[in-house]
Amino acid sequence: MYVPKESQPKQGGAAAKARDGEKGGKRKIVAQNKKARHDYAIIDTYEAGLVLTGTEVKSLREGRTSLTDGFVQIDRGEAWLHNAHIPEYHQGSWTNHSARRKRKLLLHREEIDKLESKAQETGHTIVPLSLYFKDGRAKAEIALARGKKEYDKRQTLREKQDRRESDRAIAAAKRKQRA
Repeated sequence: MYVPKESQPKQGGAAAKARDGEKGGKRKIVAQNKKARHDYAIIDTYEAGLVLTGTEVKSLREGRTSLTDGFVQIDRGEAWLHNAHIPEYHQGSWTNHSARRKRKLLLHREEIDKLESKAQETGHTIVPLSLYFKDGRAKAEIALARGKKEYDKRQTLREKQDRRESDRAIAAAKRKQRA
């Protein structure tokens, strides 16, 4: 059956956002910091914009970046992302960026003040969790976190393994029931 183009739903706008299930549109994840979720107990997460140069954006779009050693520091009322490795753009010239330079994070004043006061408490820090593109803009998901002790890390791994085993047992029982 032929449907005229005028009566077909448009791909962009509110319909696309509703289809994606998010208010802000689709995320294209570039890098994740899985080590942060292992080493820290995540208290609160924030979405921050990134101030980048042109070659950094092009390098990010290629997906070659690492957040493993990254951390966020608040200096004179501004949030900065340190030690995030965005490699030089291979087709860049003299305009290329340095791979580990500090990058400014864009947050609301209230968020910065809240993060700064919480991060000054003993044992708390701010870590990057992921870098992604949202509606064509580079964003960073950062988290206020508290460091885990070694026994906490082992307990988390044990709980994760127990969950997997129980899920496998439930799935096996369901398969047996169907057969």
